[in-house]
Amino acid sequence: MELTSAIHEYVIKRVTNLEKLLSSIEERGGRASVNFEIAKSTKHHKAGDVFHADCLINLDGEEFYASADEEDLYAAIDAVKDTLYREINKYKDRRKTLLHRGARSIKKMLKGLSKRNPFTSKY
Repeated sequence: MELTSAIHEYVIKRVTNLEKLLSSIEERGGRASVNFEIAKSTKHHKAGDVFHADCLINLDGEEFYASADEEDLYAAIDAVKDTLYREINKYKDRRKTLLHRGARSIKKMLKGLSKRNPFTSKY
């Protein structure tokens, strides 16, 4: 499939919408690489899920992947962007939650409220 400037601009616009999530990682000195692939799944079909979009984002060793098959090329790109947005946001929330949980556990241990060791999870 030939890549036109309109499609290229649309993909760049959608990936930069993910930049809000990726900017905090890059500020800490991390690196983010994005590989976006757009294709037609078949050459002889004219209806149905003809367009295919793939995206792989690598953030400091963590990989996020999404793919979509849609009738419209732009709808496939939007579906991939939405899936990646949810995945990255969930990953960030999970890391933040684990950090806060560990900090609370250490605080309880230092206060003497808990005898549990947060590093070994044993009493």
